[in-house]
Amino acid sequence: MTTFLNPEGMHPPLGPYSHMALVPAGVQTVTISGQVGMRADGSVPGSLAEQADQALRNIAENLSSVGLGIDALAKITTFVVAGQDARCLREVFARHLGAHRPASTGMFVHQLMDPALLIEIEAIAVFMPADGPARPA
Repeated sequence: MTTFLNPEGMHPPLGPYSHMALVPAGVQTVTISGQVGMRADGSVPGSLAEQADQALRNIAENLSSVGLGIDALAKITTFVVAGQDARCLREVFARHLGAHRPASTGMFVHQLMDPALLIEIEAIAVFMPADGPARPA
């Protein structure tokens, strides 16, 4: 089981995350490429909150395709286009993550690959032995 830690002597996390994720030896990791706020039909919502919601849905879809849930996330990295008011992200992440608190890094960037995109989220998840053999062929 991945253990999430917030060491004493550190400030409390600023949002729905943990300062550290301790992944046990011998587990398989799943690395998810940066997911953006693009729907399956190729459309992109206009607001940062809507794009964040869709990016997290896309991460959940990736996880589901290999038999995992959002609770398998060990680490997320979030890139937000500079100038956006990112305060809305705490609520969006809390809604998707629930009580789960993976390690997290967030940063502002000048621009993403498509100017319509406002956010991109990378993720690392882990298969625990109890997750069974569901792995892509």
